Amino acid sequence: MVGQPQSAEPLDAAKRRSVPPVICYEVDRLPPYDATFYERARSGLTKIAEIVVPPREARTFTVPAGHVWRIVSIDGPQVGDLNLWNAHDLSERFFSGKTRALHATHVTTGHRLWSTLPKLRPMATITHDTLDWYGFDADGGGVHDVIGTRCDPYTNRLLKGTDYHHCCHSNLTRALALDRQVSLAEAESHIHDVLNVFMCTGFTHDTHQYFMKASPVRPGDFLEFFAEIDLLGALSTCPGGDCGTKHSDDIALCYPLGIEIYRPAKDALAAWQPPSSNAYSGSHGL
Repeated sequence: MVGQPQSAEPLDAAKRRSVPPVICYEVDRLPPYDATFYERARSGLTKIAEIVVPPREARTFTVPAGHVWRIVSIDGPQVGDLNLWNAHDLSERFFSGKTRALHATHVTTGHRLWSTLPKLRPMATITHDTLDWYGFDADGGGVHDVIGTRCDPYTNRLLKGTDYHHCCHSNLTRALALDRQVSLAEAESHIHDVLNVFMCTGFTHDTHQYFMKASPVRPGDFLEFFAEIDLLGALSTCPGGDCGTKHSDDIALCYPLGIEIYRPAKDALAAWQPPSSNAYSGSHGL
């Protein structure tokens, strides 16, 4: 009967499965990664600020456009959940889904963190990754993913029936509320899907479920960015520690993470300009 579910495998099933995949976005028109420029920008750096994010907490930080900043492993293996906003307009924030679609499930040197519609422009460019050696392991796991959302108290309540207040979502909410001197409710409306820094994740081969495994990060490892626009950031040290066991509780061993902000040499940014907002007219056909 028309409209009924079809579950029987068709005779041409093998043919249907064997069609070649098509990459969704041809990215050859994206601004290329100018390694020469970014290497020049990151040479002769002067550290101007340093923030330590305690275990199971979050802290905010600001980075002026044209500056370099790092998320650094300090004492032990620790995963961090990162939110980014335009420092002058919180409605422009990191768009993990589009970043994933334009680049990959896991990001590294040369990839950009893109902002939400309608601006859709690079917020930050990854300029160095001390974990780029990891690649993808036999389980399909890689480091620095833009596929997970963030641990949150609502999912924890749904799955466990208990309240836990140091999930990354809550940590980020408290940090932004304090930074902007707004209510928790107002701050929470700006918390968004994250870049899972140092986290090792993938999808299982059999059930295709999102998995995590112990991060390979070591003290001294860092992920480095170039701020393409003035940034407000918030970083949470995940209660899962290295995310090798579980999260959303106090069982895992957790460590602090560092944020370091650097000013490039005066002549390193000659002729550089922050990226403009997306050129689409916004007419939507009307």
